[in-house]
Amino acid sequence: MNTHYRDTRKIDPTRGATLGDNTPNDADRIEIGPTQLAFREWEAAGLQLPDLQAMRRYRWERLTKFIQDRDYAGLLVFDPLNIRYASDSTNMQLWNTHNPFRALLVCADGYMVIWDYKNSPFLSTFNPLVREQRSGADLFYFDRGDKVDVAADVFSNEVRVLLEEHAPGNKRLAVDKVMLHGLRALEAQGFEIMEGEEVTEKCRSVKGPDEILAMRCASHACETAVAEMECFARETVPLGNTSEDDIWAVLHAENIKRGGEWIETRLLASGPRTNPWFQECGPRIAQNNEIISFDTDLVGSYGICVDISRSWWIGDEKPRPDMIYAMQHAHEHIMTNMEMLKPGVTIPELTANTHVLDNKFQKQKYGCLMHGVGLCDEWPLVAYPDKAVEGAFDYALEPGMTLCVEVLAGEVGGDFSIKLEDQVLITEDGYENLTKYPFDTALMGLT
Repeated sequence: MNTHYRDTRKIDPTRGATLGDNTPNDADRIEIGPTQLAFREWEAAGLQLPDLQAMRRYRWERLTKFIQDRDYAGLLVFDPLNIRYASDSTNMQLWNTHNPFRALLVCADGYMVIWDYKNSPFLSTFNPLVREQRSGADLFYFDRGDKVDVAADVFSNEVRVLLEEHAPGNKRLAVDKVMLHGLRALEAQGFEIMEGEEVTEKCRSVKGPDEILAMRCASHACETAVAEMECFARETVPLGNTSEDDIWAVLHAENIKRGGEWIETRLLASGPRTNPWFQECGPRIAQNNEIISFDTDLVGSYGICVDISRSWWIGDEKPRPDMIYAMQHAHEHIMTNMEMLKPGVTIPELTANTHVLDNKFQKQKYGCLMHGVGLCDEWPLVAYPDKAVEGAFDYALEPGMTLCVEVLAGEVGGDFSIKLEDQVLITEDGYENLTKYPFDTALMGLT
């Protein structure tokens, strides 16, 4: 047990200046974080908290090294999750995904500047690694109208001046999801625009020690929330008036109660709506003696994504033999594929040596075998053999990578699908399955 965590976990001025995750012990702080409920549950589970100051420095140092290794003047990011990675600050994250008002520049010497919403420059001031707060990166039409080009010129000029100071003579600038006027303005400043997503995706793929601790905490919080959702479904579905939305709402509420942030999708379905997969949850009343399948896609505590899937049998009868077979086959698929995971194995090798699903499940199999995970679903993607693109992912696994291993088993024209997914850490000599949530015993044929 981490005794420092035990002594300081409560937001209580009598317990010291910092919490167990090395953030200020201040209930009125701007910086977001886990709730008291999450801290209590993690302490009871014997989990060690991350040191967030160390985690932020690890990410900043890693990004800077990636920039330097590519001989770039800097990295300019607009994607809110790349901004979160670099600064650990948030600002209206979902709204920002479709109204890109934030930007962040990491110069080759590590100098970091954020452009934020003009009324909230203070939201990143808790992190001393962010050296300046500015505004003016909002280059979308709703906000700038017919003068967006003028705003883009002003913004790009600021970027040029900063890089002339912090990376003199270098015009190679990596950029991620920039708006059209922003791209044109940066090019007009003489920058050679490089692929920013290549930098950030590869940088984010290997997690540092404190990121792994944060993921363990987030995984525990997510699984606790899933348990609440399962309990609700098993108690209420047999009564005949519980919708898919009612069930899914429990996961949202329990995530927020623990300091989680949002859920990326609405992937919960019941009965025949589980096939074909990717129908989003809705008002359908879940019926007794049906399957409920879901995929969390949950951005939880510390902004960490926990992406796991389960299928449950809800009812007082036994599931059909074909349902049990599909569940057992799907379970065998992910567990067999997991056994391939270790440092040095290449992504094409994972593709080539995959466990092969039955022919009847091939047409509706999932879109990938595995994918990276961190602040969201991330690089790399491991494709099935018939979907692999030669040369797209010719890389080896490294210690510190985290992957989601998944499967979908459902026949064309069938009335159910099984969806399973576990989150896995690549260790120095193999892997560790971070997902502890049990598989449904009825569907596994054990009850």
